[in-house]
Amino acid sequence: MEVAVIHVFVGPTLARSEPLLAAPGVRVWAPVGHGDLFDAAIRDGDTAVIIDGVYHQAPALRHKEILAAMGRGVRVIGAASIGALRAAELTPFGALGIGSIYADYASGKIDGDDEVAVGQAPDGQWDALSWPVVNLRHVLHLAVSAGVFDGERAAGLLAGLRRVYYPQRTTAAVRAVCRRQGETKFAGWLAEQREHDRHFGDLKRADALAAVRSALAGRAAQAGVRPTPAVWETMYFRRWSNAFARTRRDGLELSTEDRLVYQQVFDPAFHETWTAYLEHRSLQPADGAAALPLAQRLSQASGEDLPAHRVFHPVIDLRDEATVTLLLAGETEMDRQAVARYADTLARARHTRAGFSTAAVRDDLTRRLLLRVWKCTEQQFDVEASARGLESGARAVAAAKRLVPGLLEEMNEAPERTEMTCGER
Repeated sequence: MEVAVIHVFVGPTLARSEPLLAAPGVRVWAPVGHGDLFDAAIRDGDTAVIIDGVYHQAPALRHKEILAAMGRGVRVIGAASIGALRAAELTPFGALGIGSIYADYASGKIDGDDEVAVGQAPDGQWDALSWPVVNLRHVLHLAVSAGVFDGERAAGLLAGLRRVYYPQRTTAAVRAVCRRQGETKFAGWLAEQREHDRHFGDLKRADALAAVRSALAGRAAQAGVRPTPAVWETMYFRRWSNAFARTRRDGLELSTEDRLVYQQVFDPAFHETWTAYLEHRSLQPADGAAALPLAQRLSQASGEDLPAHRVFHPVIDLRDEATVTLLLAGETEMDRQAVARYADTLARARHTRAGFSTAAVRDDLTRRLLLRVWKCTEQQFDVEASARGLESGARAVAAAKRLVPGLLEEMNEAPERTEMTCGER
């Protein structure tokens, strides 16, 4: 029986050396970003403790990704930083928020992302380089309680500190604002407190530790609460879930979507594979409709005037094992090796060519390559794409762009071998 794991997504808020993160059953991840909760390592019954997340330098975690994780049985705890904000937003769906920062978000006392934002070190250590507003407000409250100054002066100083752009709100910047506003007594008091306790006033750290302790103690989201698929199953969510689906075969960890697109482009028999998939979906509709043989459903829809692939365009779910097995039925070990090579070539292009992206690959080049691989005419292009489950020529071009750098590299290295791969596999 697999033991449930506590997955802690943390960065600047807690150091990796924090003893609590070394507790049995805890797995530490980098700050959470878009796609991370799709990882197959996060299973039903596990707990995800979301503390820190990326949002400026990379796409942020979406709400629907959290809902989907909870929907498949992952318990979610949020605290301290983006975790507190997301937990406050998703408490009605079963997320558990921990700590005073979460409470302030949940009550509406604070509402901006900038409250918890910090500048981060670019070297992979994730150290915080600046002060978040929540910590500054807390420190100012402590100073008022200690009689350093009154609440009116504290509010004025907070306003001055908030005017500093968040990644530039360093300790040196805090001292500079204090000098400019004549609050040198507070600056000296704060320096003295931090000399005795380097974590003085670090509200985010306190809340993060409380969240990990809660997870270790077995506290998590409301027992049995699982958001229904209608909450998150949108076109955009399906696109994300397909993009982050990965499988391990022959020692290779590959994008499932890359594997499918490779088959759609290069397998000369994929027409039959797609027809079999349409038959499968007709007999087992995802929307709960009545099961019908494909020919009967086609007759009802179009009177058999059009082929099934021109009438039906079901949304593919690459999380479904039966779907993946059926669509990749013709895949070989050599195909998977090719997918890995193409992925490596694409990654090199992204790292070595400034501004490169798959979207930047020329449409006309991709179209010419597909025409060459499929050995069809311009007039046949849309029908060929549809028969391969790519719906239209335009969508085929968009999907195949990821393969272009690898295909061009193979064509340059061994044009005669590529001809055979493209047409006679």
